[in-house]
Amino acid sequence: MGKRYVHGYDQKESMRLRDQASTLVELLHSDTAYPAGSRVLEAGCGTGAQTLTLAANSPGALITSVDISELSLAEAKRRIEEAGISNVDFHQGDLFNLPFSLGFFDHLFICFVLEHISRPCEALIELKKLLRPGGTITVIEGDHGSAFFHPDSEAAHRAIQCQVELQKKSGGNAMIGRELYPLLMEAGFSSIRVSPRMVYVDASRPGYVDGFIKKTFTAMIEGVREPALGNGMIGPDLFDQGIRDLYRTSEPDGVFCYTFFKAFGLKG
Repeated sequence: MGKRYVHGYDQKESMRLRDQASTLVELLHSDTAYPAGSRVLEAGCGTGAQTLTLAANSPGALITSVDISELSLAEAKRRIEEAGISNVDFHQGDLFNLPFSLGFFDHLFICFVLEHISRPCEALIELKKLLRPGGTITVIEGDHGSAFFHPDSEAAHRAIQCQVELQKKSGGNAMIGRELYPLLMEAGFSSIRVSPRMVYVDASRPGYVDGFIKKTFTAMIEGVREPALGNGMIGPDLFDQGIRDLYRTSEPDGVFCYTFFKAFGLKG
């Protein structure tokens, strides 16, 4: 795994992940559903932001959600129980050493996890062992290099780059979305297909203005202010200007774009 989850584990980050998940449900998950009785492994469930949708879309599937963080798992369990969902089991464990039989699962689901792992291909190879022959993998990742907006702002790009560099320092890759096809190919999956899922936001889409520009993306960048300044990556005035400029894109004449990548593959 990476050295640590770069965004932290506090309640503010949990809320940001919840807002992100609810805003992007249709874009990212409308074509994710598993048959009743199938065994699904959600690798790296975090606080359960994606688990809620995964379980709701496949109420008859048996979902096993794992994460290395005990704190995150406790939050995920609480949210699943509050939602009245009963088809999810939680386990704490390292993705490189999970206590399940080879070929036990029919499907593997990974969302916003590989970006935080220093050896993503090795993780995929280990997880593939837990899939039955013919089982499927679904991976969703973002790519910070895909962010562009109007009005454009060099300060905003510099603030975003701080997030990219901090994630790299912690062993991750904030631009891994563009690498999903070669990663799955190297890990030995077949029938791989990748579809880009662009978030396009302007004033005609107020839900995305609030849910994505403000509460998801800008909140994420704003959250790295302290470590970015502490590591000497940027000065406070420039960083704060970058955040103001990102919020500026949420105004009536603003536009914001970001691309996620969703990959599918089979275990031969």
